[in-house]
Amino acid sequence: MDKTLNNFSISENLQIIRKKINEAEKKSGRPEGSVKLMAVSKFHSIEEIKSAINANQQLFGENRVQEAKEKFEELFTFSPNIELHIIGQLQTNKVKNAVSIATCIQSVDRIDLLKEIEKQCSKINKNIKVLFELHTGEESKSGFESPEKLDEALKLCADNNFPHIIPAGFMTMAPFTENQTIIRNSFRQLRETAEKLQKKYPQFDLSELSMGMSGDFEIAIEEGSTLVRVGTAIFGERIAN
Repeated sequence: MDKTLNNFSISENLQIIRKKINEAEKKSGRPEGSVKLMAVSKFHSIEEIKSAINANQQLFGENRVQEAKEKFEELFTFSPNIELHIIGQLQTNKVKNAVSIATCIQSVDRIDLLKEIEKQCSKINKNIKVLFELHTGEESKSGFESPEKLDEALKLCADNNFPHIIPAGFMTMAPFTENQTIIRNSFRQLRETAEKLQKKYPQFDLSELSMGMSGDFEIAIEEGSTLVRVGTAIFGERIAN
């Protein structure tokens, strides 16, 4: 029996989102399965996440590290094959716990954070993927301020300063607006930056583009997203503890 919230089924919502993703892939002339779906489970219970797992959802995103640790230590026992990414701005004092539970740190937005991720991963001899966040919208304050700043971080990786870190791509958050042109331009800026940096650093596979959320993931897919971060459209409105 599916866990339900506000009279809807998590399983049914996942089916709807997956169908929309497939339709957006087709519209963009992209192969089916080229876009991953991340279920953003912040503020949602272990039982709700289990419902998503039972509906074949494998990839999850959390941005409150302590909450994620408490939930996913149990969930990894329930389903060892699930994958957790840490999303949202990450404080350096949370990195130790973050790298212990995650396979990827999205939203790397500063070089100091890379240094701390390397430090904590070296202690447990763990390699971890990271995505670099680019600031592409005036209303968003997170992310590297410019492609040039992002380039500096990648150069440090290329010079082997962070042997436990695997650069895997980029992420951004579009401005919160109804203006689709502004949203599309935000995603396009990330894609174009990614293409330039991939050419400059061919030793890395920087193909992951994490962009698009519940309200704009179809536009993001049209602009090249390979991973969409969907919470509300799967689990319903978040209720903070």
